[in-house]
Amino acid sequence: MITIGSRGSQLALWQSRWVAAHLESHGHSTRIEIIKTTGDKITDVALSKVGTKGLFTKELEEALLDGSIDLAVHSLKDMPTELPHGLVLAAIPQREDPRDAILGCAFGELPKGALVGTSSLRRAAQLRAVRPDLKIESVRGNLDTRIRKMEEGQFQAIILAAAGLRRLGWESKIAEYLPVEIMCPAVGQGALALETKVGVEFCNVLDHAPTRLAITAERALLNALGGGCQVPIGGHATVDGDQLTLVGVVAAPDGSRVISKSIVGGVGDASLLGIELAAELIEAGADDILEAVYGA
Repeated sequence: MITIGSRGSQLALWQSRWVAAHLESHGHSTRIEIIKTTGDKITDVALSKVGTKGLFTKELEEALLDGSIDLAVHSLKDMPTELPHGLVLAAIPQREDPRDAILGCAFGELPKGALVGTSSLRRAAQLRAVRPDLKIESVRGNLDTRIRKMEEGQFQAIILAAAGLRRLGWESKIAEYLPVEIMCPAVGQGALALETKVGVEFCNVLDHAPTRLAITAERALLNALGGGCQVPIGGHATVDGDQLTLVGVVAAPDGSRVISKSIVGGVGDASLLGIELAAELIEAGADDILEAVYGA
Protein backbone atom coordinates (compact mmCIF):
# COMPACT_ATOMS: atom_id res chain seq x y z
CA MET A 1 0.00 0.00 0.00
CA ILE A 2 1.40 3.37 -1.07
CA THR A 3 0.50 6.21 1.29
CA ILE A 4 0.25 9.52 -0.59
CA GLY A 5 0.63 12.74 1.38
CA SER A 6 -1.51 15.66 0.25
CA ARG A 7 -2.66 19.05 1.38
CA GLY A 8 -6.37 19.16 2.09
CA SER A 9 -7.56 21.72 -0.45
CA GLN A 10 -9.93 20.74 -3.22
CA LEU A 11 -7.21 21.20 -5.83
CA ALA A 12 -4.53 19.34 -3.84
CA LEU A 13 -6.88 16.39 -3.36
CA TRP A 14 -7.77 16.37 -7.06
CA GLN A 15 -4.05 16.24 -7.87
CA SER A 16 -3.36 13.45 -5.37
CA ARG A 17 -6.36 11.42 -6.57
CA TRP A 18 -5.15 11.82 -10.15
CA VAL A 19 -1.75 10.44 -9.14
CA ALA A 20 -3.39 7.64 -7.12
CA ALA A 21 -5.54 6.62 -10.09
CA HIS A 22 -2.53 6.43 -12.39
CA LEU A 23 -0.51 4.44 -9.88
CA GLU A 24 -3.44 2.04 -9.40
CA SER A 25 -3.65 1.59 -13.17
CA HIS A 26 -0.09 0.26 -12.92
CA GLY A 27 -1.05 -2.27 -10.25
CA HIS A 28 -0.36 -0.35 -7.03
CA SER A 29 -2.81 0.11 -4.16
CA THR A 30 -2.91 3.58 -2.58
CA ARG A 31 -4.35 5.66 0.22
CA ILE A 32 -4.25 9.43 0.74
CA GLU A 33 -3.14 11.05 3.99
CA ILE A 34 -4.09 14.73 4.41
CA ILE A 35 -1.38 16.87 5.98
CA LYS A 36 -1.83 20.54 6.91
CA THR A 37 1.08 22.79 5.98
CA THR A 38 2.25 26.11 7.39
CA GLY A 39 0.93 27.87 4.30
CA ASP A 40 -2.52 26.40 4.92
CA LYS A 41 -2.53 27.75 8.47
CA ILE A 42 -1.45 31.30 7.57
CA THR A 43 -4.34 32.69 5.54
CA ASP A 44 -4.46 36.37 6.49
CA VAL A 45 -0.99 37.48 5.32
CA ALA A 46 0.30 37.92 1.76
CA LEU A 47 2.60 35.03 0.90
CA SER A 48 5.38 37.42 -0.12
CA LYS A 49 5.41 38.79 3.44
CA VAL A 50 5.55 35.43 5.23
CA GLY A 51 9.14 34.94 4.13
CA THR A 52 9.51 31.20 4.73
CA LYS A 53 10.58 28.79 2.01
CA GLY A 54 8.64 25.56 1.84
CA LEU A 55 5.39 27.05 3.16
CA PHE A 56 3.33 24.39 1.40
CA THR A 57 5.87 21.56 1.41
CA LYS A 58 7.76 21.35 4.72
CA GLU A 59 5.30 19.23 6.70
CA LEU A 60 4.82 16.85 3.77
CA GLU A 61 8.58 16.43 3.48
CA GLU A 62 8.88 15.76 7.20
CA ALA A 63 6.27 13.00 6.80
CA LEU A 64 8.28 11.50 3.94
CA LEU A 65 11.46 11.50 5.99
CA ASP A 66 9.84 9.90 9.06
CA GLY A 67 8.19 7.24 6.91
CA SER A 68 4.57 8.11 7.64
CA ILE A 69 3.95 8.65 3.91
CA ASP A 70 5.63 7.14 0.83
CA LEU A 71 4.93 9.89 -1.68
CA ALA A 72 4.15 13.61 -1.47
CA VAL A 73 2.21 15.30 -4.25
CA HIS A 74 2.91 19.03 -4.63
CA SER A 75 2.18 21.83 -7.04
CA LEU A 76 5.67 22.18 -8.41
CA LYS A 77 5.65 25.97 -8.22
CA ASP A 78 5.48 25.63 -4.41
CA MET A 79 8.71 23.60 -4.28
CA PRO A 80 11.92 25.25 -3.06
CA THR A 81 14.78 24.69 -5.50
CA GLU A 82 16.77 22.78 -2.87
CA LEU A 83 15.23 19.61 -1.45
CA PRO A 84 15.98 18.12 1.97
CA HIS A 85 18.77 15.56 2.02
CA GLY A 86 17.42 12.12 1.15
CA LEU A 87 14.46 13.35 -0.92
CA VAL A 88 14.10 13.59 -4.69
CA LEU A 89 11.62 14.65 -7.37
CA ALA A 90 10.88 11.10 -8.45
CA ALA A 91 8.43 12.08 -11.19
CA ILE A 92 7.12 15.18 -12.93
CA PRO A 93 3.98 14.27 -14.93
CA GLN A 94 2.99 16.04 -18.13
CA ARG A 95 2.31 19.69 -17.46
CA GLU A 96 -1.05 21.41 -17.64
CA ASP A 97 -1.37 24.90 -19.16
CA PRO A 98 1.29 26.99 -17.36
CA ARG A 99 -0.29 30.38 -18.03
CA ASP A 100 -2.02 32.69 -15.60
CA ALA A 101 -5.71 33.41 -16.14
CA ILE A 102 -7.88 36.39 -15.29
CA LEU A 103 -11.40 35.88 -13.95
CA GLY A 104 -14.20 38.43 -13.78
CA CYS A 105 -13.20 40.56 -16.73
CA ALA A 106 -10.90 40.34 -19.73
CA PHE A 107 -7.64 42.19 -19.10
CA GLY A 108 -8.18 44.83 -21.76
CA GLU A 109 -11.68 45.55 -20.47
CA LEU A 110 -10.68 46.34 -16.89
CA PRO A 111 -11.76 49.91 -16.15
CA LYS A 112 -9.22 52.43 -14.90
CA GLY A 113 -8.60 51.97 -11.18
CA ALA A 114 -10.19 48.51 -11.06
CA LEU A 115 -9.48 46.43 -7.96
CA VAL A 116 -7.67 43.19 -8.84
CA GLY A 117 -6.88 40.40 -6.40
CA THR A 118 -3.79 38.22 -6.46
CA SER A 119 -1.73 36.44 -3.82
CA SER A 120 1.44 36.63 -5.92
CA LEU A 121 4.10 39.34 -5.87
CA ARG A 122 5.18 38.14 -9.33
CA ARG A 123 1.71 38.68 -10.77
CA ALA A 124 1.21 42.03 -9.03
CA ALA A 125 4.55 43.36 -10.28
CA GLN A 126 3.89 42.40 -13.91
CA LEU A 127 0.35 43.78 -13.70
CA ARG A 128 1.58 47.13 -12.41
CA ALA A 129 4.13 47.30 -15.21
CA VAL A 130 1.46 47.22 -17.93
CA ARG A 131 -1.45 48.77 -15.98
CA PRO A 132 -0.14 51.12 -13.27
CA ASP A 133 -3.66 52.50 -12.84
CA LEU A 134 -4.98 49.26 -11.33
CA LYS A 135 -5.44 48.78 -7.60
CA ILE A 136 -3.98 45.43 -6.56
CA GLU A 137 -4.71 43.76 -3.25
CA SER A 138 -3.78 40.40 -1.80
CA VAL A 139 -6.39 37.66 -1.88
CA ARG A 140 -5.62 34.39 -0.06
CA GLY A 141 -7.48 31.14 0.38
CA ASN A 142 -8.27 28.09 -1.70
CA LEU A 143 -9.40 28.58 -5.29
CA ASP A 144 -13.09 28.43 -4.44
CA THR A 145 -12.60 30.96 -1.62
CA ARG A 146 -10.84 33.43 -3.88
CA ILE A 147 -13.42 33.02 -6.63
CA ARG A 148 -16.24 33.53 -4.11
CA LYS A 149 -14.65 36.79 -2.90
CA MET A 150 -14.64 38.07 -6.45
CA GLU A 151 -18.20 36.96 -7.12
CA GLU A 152 -19.30 38.73 -3.93
CA GLY A 153 -17.91 41.96 -5.39
CA GLN A 154 -14.77 42.33 -3.29
CA PHE A 155 -12.71 42.40 -6.51
CA GLN A 156 -13.51 43.26 -10.10
CA ALA A 157 -11.09 40.59 -11.24
CA ILE A 158 -8.67 38.04 -9.80
CA ILE A 159 -5.69 36.29 -11.35
CA LEU A 160 -5.11 32.59 -10.79
CA ALA A 161 -3.06 29.81 -12.36
CA ALA A 162 -5.00 28.41 -15.29
CA ALA A 163 -3.90 24.85 -14.47
CA GLY A 164 -5.82 24.59 -11.21
CA LEU A 165 -9.00 25.90 -12.78
CA ARG A 166 -8.72 23.46 -15.68
CA ARG A 167 -8.04 20.52 -13.39
CA LEU A 168 -11.15 21.27 -11.33
CA GLY A 169 -13.31 21.70 -14.43
CA TRP A 170 -13.72 25.45 -13.93
CA GLU A 171 -12.30 26.54 -17.26
CA SER A 172 -15.56 28.32 -18.08
CA LYS A 173 -14.82 30.82 -15.29
CA ILE A 174 -11.72 32.08 -17.15
CA ALA A 175 -12.29 35.42 -18.86
CA GLU A 176 -8.92 35.35 -20.58
CA TYR A 177 -5.64 33.46 -20.59
CA LEU A 178 -2.84 35.98 -20.07
CA PRO A 179 -0.08 35.67 -22.67
CA VAL A 180 3.39 34.84 -21.38
CA GLU A 181 4.64 38.11 -22.89
CA ILE A 182 2.45 40.06 -20.44
CA MET A 183 2.44 37.68 -17.48
CA CYS A 184 5.41 35.29 -17.33
CA PRO A 185 4.31 32.33 -15.19
CA ALA A 186 5.93 31.17 -11.97
CA VAL A 187 8.69 28.60 -12.28
CA GLY A 188 7.05 25.17 -12.39
CA GLN A 189 3.52 26.53 -12.75
CA GLY A 190 1.07 23.97 -14.12
CA ALA A 191 3.27 20.99 -13.22
CA LEU A 192 3.00 18.46 -10.41
CA ALA A 193 5.94 17.29 -8.31
CA LEU A 194 5.98 13.72 -7.02
CA GLU A 195 8.49 13.67 -4.18
CA THR A 196 9.83 10.51 -2.52
CA LYS A 197 12.87 9.25 -0.68
CA VAL A 198 15.92 8.62 -2.84
CA GLY A 199 15.81 5.21 -4.53
CA VAL A 200 12.03 4.84 -4.64
CA GLU A 201 10.97 3.89 -8.17
CA PHE A 202 7.23 3.10 -8.17
CA CYS A 203 6.20 6.46 -9.65
CA ASN A 204 8.85 6.62 -12.39
CA VAL A 205 6.15 5.61 -14.89
CA LEU A 206 4.46 8.99 -14.38
CA ASP A 207 7.51 11.04 -15.37
CA HIS A 208 7.17 13.08 -18.59
CA ALA A 209 10.58 13.77 -20.11
CA PRO A 210 9.82 17.06 -21.97
CA THR A 211 8.13 18.50 -18.87
CA ARG A 212 11.06 17.49 -16.67
CA LEU A 213 13.50 19.18 -19.07
CA ALA A 214 11.48 22.40 -19.06
CA ILE A 215 11.19 22.33 -15.27
CA THR A 216 14.91 21.62 -14.91
CA ALA A 217 15.74 24.78 -16.87
CA GLU A 218 13.22 26.90 -14.98
CA ARG A 219 14.37 25.72 -11.55
CA ALA A 220 18.03 26.23 -12.47
CA LEU A 221 17.13 29.82 -13.38
CA LEU A 222 15.31 30.37 -10.09
CA ASN A 223 18.07 28.78 -8.04
CA ALA A 224 20.78 30.86 -9.73
CA LEU A 225 18.79 34.01 -8.98
CA GLY A 226 18.50 32.96 -5.33
CA GLY A 227 14.72 33.08 -5.49
CA GLY A 228 12.05 31.32 -3.48
CA CYS A 229 8.54 30.64 -4.69
CA GLN A 230 7.07 34.01 -3.68
CA VAL A 231 9.40 36.47 -5.40
CA PRO A 232 8.87 38.62 -8.52
CA ILE A 233 10.57 36.08 -10.77
CA GLY A 234 8.93 34.40 -13.75
CA GLY A 235 10.32 31.52 -15.75
CA HIS A 236 8.80 29.67 -18.70
CA ALA A 237 10.50 26.96 -20.73
CA THR A 238 9.20 25.13 -23.79
CA VAL A 239 10.65 22.06 -25.47
CA ASP A 240 10.42 21.48 -29.22
CA GLY A 241 12.21 18.31 -30.24
CA ASP A 242 15.79 18.67 -29.06
CA GLN A 243 15.55 22.45 -28.61
CA LEU A 244 14.64 24.26 -25.40
CA THR A 245 13.56 27.90 -25.15
CA LEU A 246 13.62 29.60 -21.76
CA VAL A 247 12.18 33.01 -20.89
CA GLY A 248 13.02 34.68 -17.59
CA VAL A 249 11.55 37.79 -15.98
CA VAL A 250 12.48 39.75 -12.87
CA ALA A 251 10.12 42.61 -11.97
CA ALA A 252 10.27 45.37 -9.39
CA PRO A 253 7.27 44.95 -7.04
CA ASP A 254 5.92 48.40 -7.98
CA GLY A 255 6.13 47.55 -11.68
CA SER A 256 8.60 50.36 -12.37
CA ARG A 257 11.07 47.99 -13.96
CA VAL A 258 10.72 44.64 -15.68
CA ILE A 259 13.79 42.83 -16.96
CA SER A 260 13.07 40.08 -19.47
CA LYS A 261 15.52 37.85 -21.32
CA SER A 262 15.32 34.60 -23.27
CA ILE A 263 17.75 31.89 -24.31
CA VAL A 264 17.63 28.95 -26.72
CA GLY A 265 19.74 25.79 -26.64
CA GLY A 266 19.79 22.03 -26.65
CA VAL A 267 17.64 20.06 -24.20
CA GLY A 268 20.78 18.37 -22.87
CA ASP A 269 21.89 21.73 -21.51
CA ALA A 270 18.66 22.49 -19.61
CA SER A 271 20.36 23.35 -16.30
CA LEU A 272 23.14 25.29 -17.96
CA LEU A 273 20.61 27.36 -19.95
CA GLY A 274 18.88 28.34 -16.70
CA ILE A 275 22.16 29.38 -15.12
CA GLU A 276 23.24 31.34 -18.21
CA LEU A 277 19.92 33.15 -18.44
CA ALA A 278 20.13 34.07 -14.75
CA ALA A 279 23.57 35.58 -15.39
CA GLU A 280 22.15 37.65 -18.27
CA LEU A 281 19.30 38.90 -16.08
CA ILE A 282 21.71 39.80 -13.28
CA GLU A 283 23.95 41.65 -15.72
CA ALA A 284 20.90 43.61 -16.86
CA GLY A 285 20.15 44.70 -13.28
CA ALA A 286 18.00 41.93 -11.80
CA ASP A 287 20.26 41.72 -8.74
CA ASP A 288 19.35 45.30 -7.77
CA ILE A 289 15.65 44.43 -7.85
CA LEU A 290 16.08 41.19 -5.89
CA GLU A 291 18.30 42.80 -3.26
CA ALA A 292 15.63 45.46 -2.71
CA VAL A 293 12.94 42.77 -2.37
CA TYR A 294 14.92 40.58 0.02
CA GLY A 295 15.96 43.56 2.10
CA ALA A 296 12.38 44.86 2.43
